[in-house]
Amino acid sequence: MNKQELISNVADTAGLSKGDASKAVEAVFDAVTSSLKKGDEVRLVGFGTFSVSKRKASTGRNPRTGEPMTIKASSQPKFKAGKSLKDAVN
Repeated sequence: MNKQELISNVADTAGLSKGDASKAVEAVFDAVTSSLKKGDEVRLVGFGTFSVSKRKASTGRNPRTGEPMTIKASSQPKFKAGKSLKDAVN
């Protein structure tokens, strides 16, 4: 399912127009993104938890030349599925 299919599904399920459903989906994405940017986690009980994990700087190798290179520290978004979501999939 891509973003447009998600918007269509939300519109059909909630009885909204596609424009309103698009605004709602975008608002959810923006809210999750802004919370993660602040370093907060987003817990949706029964669905899952979005969080940010920090990766330390490390040393890697350039695949073309084989030279060692430094990979800088970064923050990665992470999602852990909740029990209800896991049960629904299995």
